[in-house]
Amino acid sequence: MFTKRSTAEQVTSDVDLTGKTIVITGVNAGLGYETMRVLTGRGAHVIGLARTLDKATEACKQMEGTTTPVACELSDLDSVKRCAESIVAKDIPIDVLICNAGIMALPKLIQKDGLEMQFLTNHMGHFLLVYLLQEKVIQVPGRIVMLSSSGHQLTVKGGINFDNLDGSQGYSRFRFYGQSKLANLLTAKAFDDRLKDVGVRANAVHPGVINTKLTRNLGGVLGAMVKLPFGGILMDKVFGKSIPQGASTQCYVATNPNLQGVGGKYFADNNEKKTSTYGSNKDLADKLWNYSVKYLTPYL
Repeated sequence: MFTKRSTAEQVTSDVDLTGKTIVITGVNAGLGYETMRVLTGRGAHVIGLARTLDKATEACKQMEGTTTPVACELSDLDSVKRCAESIVAKDIPIDVLICNAGIMALPKLIQKDGLEMQFLTNHMGHFLLVYLLQEKVIQVPGRIVMLSSSGHQLTVKGGINFDNLDGSQGYSRFRFYGQSKLANLLTAKAFDDRLKDVGVRANAVHPGVINTKLTRNLGGVLGAMVKLPFGGILMDKVFGKSIPQGASTQCYVATNPNLQGVGGKYFADNNEKKTSTYGSNKDLADKLWNYSVKYLTPYL
């Protein structure tokens, strides 16, 4: 039985990934880097995505296993499409697609392409990537793992405010982060609903509170804590998790044989958990799916 303190190494200790291909976003640092390190160590070929090819290449060079670096700037939908096309061109079935990258709690409203930046990056960029790569996942059939957050519970009124996705009618950095993480959770459920009949299963995970670059915009008590000389140690040992522990749930959901055929679920601390009411709302998931497909029509 794995727990909150289990590491990515521990939850994959009996897993052989030889011959498997795994795509991971955000491999240049934090959870993405650790996930790539552990899964390549288990024999997987990891296609490692980062915002620039230089960042992806540098991270991949530090791995002992087989890797392929690819540029993918999630807030640039043209970049996401080029990334997906380059992966499809390799003509390799995808065993697991892990949507790990993200941004958190931007202090000021930033808008791009008619959307607030957290929603664009965390949700829309990943939605497009999964949509364009789904046929390669179907070939296996494989698994899709979306990094959500317990922060999905602290979202805007209605869960997803489709009338204010650009933030022009009011912006709260934590509620808009929560909205984007709820979107990740609903996206996992939506893809699972649409692909389970062909064997592909999708799940969402909450990695935990971890002192990574993602926390650089935090305010309040947690924000002050991580800036203290020993703040990282306090975060790791008392209030949150270390990076190896934080990467465990996504590695567990991506690779554990006991989860074969399991989908549409939400995991935290290497166990299935309940979501918020919004997180289990199929009508909201379908509405988000329809909105996203329509928004992304030029790229599909």
